[in-house]
Amino acid sequence: MTSESEETQAGSADPAAENTERDQISANIAAVLEFYAREELKVSRSQKVLERISMAVGQPYFLALILVFVALWVSANVLLGLTGRVEFDPAPFSWLQGIIGLGALMTATAVLSKQNRLTRQQQQRAHLDLKVTLLTEQKAAKLIDMLDELRRDMPDVTTRHDPAVASLQQAMNPGSVLAALDEKSHWGD
Repeated sequence: MTSESEETQAGSADPAAENTERDQISANIAAVLEFYAREELKVSRSQKVLERISMAVGQPYFLALILVFVALWVSANVLLGLTGRVEFDPAPFSWLQGIIGLGALMTATAVLSKQNRLTRQQQQRAHLDLKVTLLTEQKAAKLIDMLDELRRDMPDVTTRHDPAVASLQQAMNPGSVLAALDEKSHWGD
């Protein structure tokens, strides 16, 4: 019969513990996917259209398309002028400038709209990260407290006072952390 430490060293772990860990991982992944699905449902149809436009505008082929359009526009006007016909947009190509300006305005609006939505999502993630970090800190403080208590209860371990352990046993006050963060954010203003 082997001991528990020998089983752990041999690489065989408790199947129930493995299942629990897999269940926790699956639950965490499901929660993250649910978060993204909820956020996607909040996106309006017009927002989706703007984001598709911004995706298309962000591709290299779009720059090539613009350059080809401008070259054709200028070439057509120059050729019309050289053949003695009336140019539809004589130099300095004010109609072309207007079209390009309108395109730039629409592109900037589409990109900023998507960026605003992504910023809101990032803020939500940052708040969640802060909550998880504070919870983890509280759990770590509790573990340190429990280990110190166990150390004190063991007869063969010498009792000694460790000031670092005493300070680490105290969980942070989330209100104090948030106040410090708020104060720090005002320094940058």
